[in-house]
Amino acid sequence: MCESRTLWWDDGLWLIDQNKLPGELVPIRMKNVRQLIEAIKTLRVRGAPALGSAGAYGIALAAQLSHAANAFDMIQELEMAADMIKSSRPTAVNLSWGVERALRAATSQETVEDIRECALREAEEIAEEDIRINKALGKNGAKLLEDGDNVLTHCNAGRLACVAWGTALGVIRSAISAGKQIHVYACETRPLHQGSRLTAWELARDGIPVTLICESMSGSLMRKGRIDKAIVGADRITKDVVFNKIGTYNHAVLAKYHKIPFYVAAPLSSFDLRHEEQDITVEERDPEEICALAGVRLAPEGIDVYNPAFDATPLELVTGLITEKGIFRPPLMPPV
Repeated sequence: MCESRTLWWDDGLWLIDQNKLPGELVPIRMKNVRQLIEAIKTLRVRGAPALGSAGAYGIALAAQLSHAANAFDMIQELEMAADMIKSSRPTAVNLSWGVERALRAATSQETVEDIRECALREAEEIAEEDIRINKALGKNGAKLLEDGDNVLTHCNAGRLACVAWGTALGVIRSAISAGKQIHVYACETRPLHQGSRLTAWELARDGIPVTLICESMSGSLMRKGRIDKAIVGADRITKDVVFNKIGTYNHAVLAKYHKIPFYVAAPLSSFDLRHEEQDITVEERDPEEICALAGVRLAPEGIDVYNPAFDATPLELVTGLITEKGIFRPPLMPPV
């Protein structure tokens, strides 16, 4: 098992089953594209950069498993697989980005063997590139943190949301690598607890000081002066908003009121500057994620439930966008 990576290729596609954490660190092999799609939908693999790599590896997996006799038929198969993978989670832009990049590379070839080799080579390059990008992003963002800072984060934007290192947590890791003492307040992140299950697990495993809180506690901590900065990730950044895990907007409003810098750490592949908030479909998830937990009923049967996966934070609430190309302060945006 490649413990330093969230997903990897070893005679097939493997990924860490994030639904087993923090109790078990379990790798699972993707036997086919449909299994990968199930893993994406059920959040066994999640996080914008990780989904970009998963999408690219999905094309490579489809090519490896194809029995097409010629390039034309194989390309048709890959295009069908691409459509299915992209539709599995509509809001996170990296998934479509990774799929389309691997598909373009594969379909530029003229033989079935060249298509297979090219698809896998491109997927591997995207994965390696993700690590390089996150290290660069982390180095840029670390300059914003001071020794002794208490940093609020929401959901999971660590290595489990990427191939390795992380975006928001990558900034924290880079600051600590530079010799700074940083303490993290990790929101539990209802309803699926990515903060308590994943972020707290990652940070504790790395020996980084972390305090777990309910997201409803962030305003009180800000008012008491116990939070110096907030850093979150992003699933898509449009011309006007940042889409991230539901609850992000609340923290941004509170940070603005308390004059606390609020940063978003994301690779350029998460930027979608052709669109605005109104153009984007926000994924709504199974009501049972809110109504039950580990088989225990938390709400009455049949109750009406609203369960969006993401919310939109207006850019005027964002102090800076941390990318691999530098830090951009809205309304200034990176060239993508």
